[in-house]
Amino acid sequence: MNRAQLEHAIRASGAISGDRELYIVGSQSILGSYPDAPPDLCRSREVDIAPKNHPELEALIEGSIGELSPFHVTFGFYVEGVDIDGIALPAGWRERVVIVDNPNTNGYRGLCLDPVDLAVAKLVARREKDLEFVRVMLCEAMVAPPRIWELLPTVPGLGSEEALALIHLIS
Repeated sequence: MNRAQLEHAIRASGAISGDRELYIVGSQSILGSYPDAPPDLCRSREVDIAPKNHPELEALIEGSIGELSPFHVTFGFYVEGVDIDGIALPAGWRERVVIVDNPNTNGYRGLCLDPVDLAVAKLVARREKDLEFVRVMLCEAMVAPPRIWELLPTVPGLGSEEALALIHLIS
């Protein structure tokens, strides 16, 4: 995945949903802050998108341009519609989104997770691929460990002991 493909996904998802603002919440949200992110962070062929103002349309997006769709076959990547409420994110994440809004998005705005919020969400997911993603972000100095440690305890439903255990997963 690259930045041009992310912009294409924003444009297509916006046109399908009619929503002018779309949360980009998966790994490819890194392209909002780092358009030339390291290849190890751009391996995914999917973009996770949640319409901000019409969340009920996430299934329409996925059904139209999701995995194995003609869009996927034609362009080599696809969009997974996601429920924003099903993602563990730290307090204040909406105020930190990185906006992708340029002529390539055709008036639609991609609201990409800030890298530290992305790192926190990946840690909470606990999948090996997500932990490796965070390790690369740390190695590339894209996020600072103290900021991750600061935000982890603010994830709703995440206890302090669990937050500490997550910190040790990448230490």
